[in-house]
Amino acid sequence: MRLTPCQAALAGAIGLNLLLLYCAWLRPGFGGGGTGTSPRCRPPREVPGVTVLLRDFEDFENDVAGTARSFAALPLPVLVAAETAPYPPVPLPPGARLLLLRPAPDRPPRDSRPELHVRTRHVAVVPDGTRAVPGLLERMRATLETGDARVVAAPVGTEPLRCLGLRVELREWTARYGPGGVSGGVCGAVEGAAVLLLRTRDLFNLSFPLARPLPTALFVQAAVRGWGLRVLREAFPAAPPALPASPHNRWKAESLAGARRRRLMRDLGIKLEVLADGGERWYGCTKDTARCFGTVHARTPQYLLAGRWTPPCCLRALRETARHVVEALEAAGVRYWLEGGSLLGAVRLRDIIPWDYDVDLGIYREDAGKCRWLREVEAAGGGAVEDAEGFVWEKAAEGEFYRVHYSRTNRLHVDLWPFYPRAGVMTKDTWLGHPQDVEFPERFLRPRLPLPFAGFTAMAPNNAREFLELKFGPGAVEKPEYPNPAVKRLGQGD
Repeated sequence: MRLTPCQAALAGAIGLNLLLLYCAWLRPGFGGGGTGTSPRCRPPREVPGVTVLLRDFEDFENDVAGTARSFAALPLPVLVAAETAPYPPVPLPPGARLLLLRPAPDRPPRDSRPELHVRTRHVAVVPDGTRAVPGLLERMRATLETGDARVVAAPVGTEPLRCLGLRVELREWTARYGPGGVSGGVCGAVEGAAVLLLRTRDLFNLSFPLARPLPTALFVQAAVRGWGLRVLREAFPAAPPALPASPHNRWKAESLAGARRRRLMRDLGIKLEVLADGGERWYGCTKDTARCFGTVHARTPQYLLAGRWTPPCCLRALRETARHVVEALEAAGVRYWLEGGSLLGAVRLRDIIPWDYDVDLGIYREDAGKCRWLREVEAAGGGAVEDAEGFVWEKAAEGEFYRVHYSRTNRLHVDLWPFYPRAGVMTKDTWLGHPQDVEFPERFLRPRLPLPFAGFTAMAPNNAREFLELKFGPGAVEKPEYPNPAVKRLGQGD
């Protein structure tokens, strides 16, 4: 029987499709018995086992070759992940592979995607300088699969791990560590060198699966998701100590570690870590950097639209600026009082409202000349004047009021609104159309009363509740709301 050209073409198409299906389902990849060098037609399917992942190490001083050799001898697939090839080069043993995470123009993009190169159901994140123990990874895997934790940790070396609680408050840009676990022996994080084992699909479903320092990145992202961490007592040995690191290499390692941690916290949206001992690590703005948000439009800063509140570094800067301004006004004998949202925060919280972006103070206009810095501003035609502590006083561009900035670089500020009495009513010359921007009877200032605010005591109108209801409407104290509910309402998307 002779085939017609159409039949021959149809048979060829069927054969090609069968070949493609065979490639898609049967072709081996890394960790599945092949060489790992041929491209796959589809993402690898999970198979039982553990892939060892080495990520946190320094090019100039490491034990990657020894660590990889120890685990590859079990045998286990070992993946060494780095942005670029380590230099000096690291001689990896058979069964270990280097994965370059930084894309390059001469390599397919899949080559830099680690999730396509791990076929096993579980991954063990192993610190540099760890030595394998037969059976211990299997016991970690059994603990993971039979318990309620999503991460299992085992110590490396002779020092036991310290179990910590960890609460991540993304809305407040803060990670809080505490002594002890979360509950039932489950930790939020551990302190000390540890092998961490988790499911491959869990690792690569994280937003930053291989960010460094990797343990911290995993702990924070696990805490956001409510994952627990279980600790085993049995330990992996540490490699014998090498020669003492040179002072230069120690400095390089510490500098790189600090830079990586700052970059990680920036990517995770964390600006403050509160440590278990009460110490703090800050990653946000300072006097020498710009503030964390740009120009505010429609009284709604960008962070509110992103479901966040004021970054803690900004609140800290506002507290420092407010204290400094109040001390200067009091020393000069200027009569002032907490205004608007700042008074609202003082009555509610004794602090700045957690989503506020400035501090407002009213002053008697006739007293402004008593303050040296306000006099100098007027003498400079409203221009900026920097005081001895680096705070910048100036006339606001929007009208007849003053503004005191945290620094020339960081424009977080306190606004000073000059009021004057007219027929028993306090008024001013600039009105910006804010709901609380209204005149009020002078009786609220006779007398002014002290009120705790932002870590110090400031003067406030008497009968603050009535004053606030005049400004904001009935129930203002009990009904928190964002500055412009028409743009963003409290509870909407938070």
